[in-house]
Amino acid sequence: MKRLALITLFSLFSFHLLFAQVGQHRTDLAIGISGGFVMNRMSFTPTIKQKFKSGMTIGFTARYTCEKYFNMICAFQGELNYSQAGWKENISTSADTYQRTIHYVQMPLFANLGFGRERGGVKGFLVIGPQLGFCIGECEKRGGEWSAVSLALRPNGVIQQYNLKVQKKFEYGIAGGLGMDVSTKKGHHFIIEGRYFYGLSDVFSNSKKDPFGRSANGTIYAKVSYLFDVVKTKQDIANTKQ
Repeated sequence: MKRLALITLFSLFSFHLLFAQVGQHRTDLAIGISGGFVMNRMSFTPTIKQKFKSGMTIGFTARYTCEKYFNMICAFQGELNYSQAGWKENISTSADTYQRTIHYVQMPLFANLGFGRERGGVKGFLVIGPQLGFCIGECEKRGGEWSAVSLALRPNGVIQQYNLKVQKKFEYGIAGGLGMDVSTKKGHHFIIEGRYFYGLSDVFSNSKKDPFGRSANGTIYAKVSYLFDVVKTKQDIANTKQ
């Protein structure tokens, strides 16, 4: 947790020093909704053989554009999302199947750096920053025989994860991605984006007496969003090529 706090403070401080004094000031606030598709795998030690587990995400987004630095449009972006994580095991030694869905409320806090038109055109952007999450529930899905014989055939002999509930509900990590914002002159934004989250915290306890030394989420997001401007910079920038 200390590592994430240091990364967050350094990112925000650097962002402020780079752009707060030399750029063209902006006061644009856009809010809206987002939704999309999630593919998740868990990083386990010892290893559990997996496939990507699919899920969904939906939430609320707020983006405050504060500066234009040469051709770079600089903004802060915060989100409040519901998302599904977990894992799906690849059990090739028997007909058994297993997947765990972990439900999270997540809060990414991003620097959003864009290149293109602020309104009335297309803008590409990069988002990067910390992401916090909290587990609000989980469920298991099993199929197949699930006998003592089939359990004994598990890859690496790892079976401690079954019936082991999430022990660390608070999650943190780093997320980043690329996207495209297609906007109208009236301030409507239609956004597509790909993003990756790397978990720095574990789902299960990781002391020497616990079965797993690492159990962290790694998530790929494919998202679409709709935002609309609620506050706009006074000067007319809709026809200015960025």
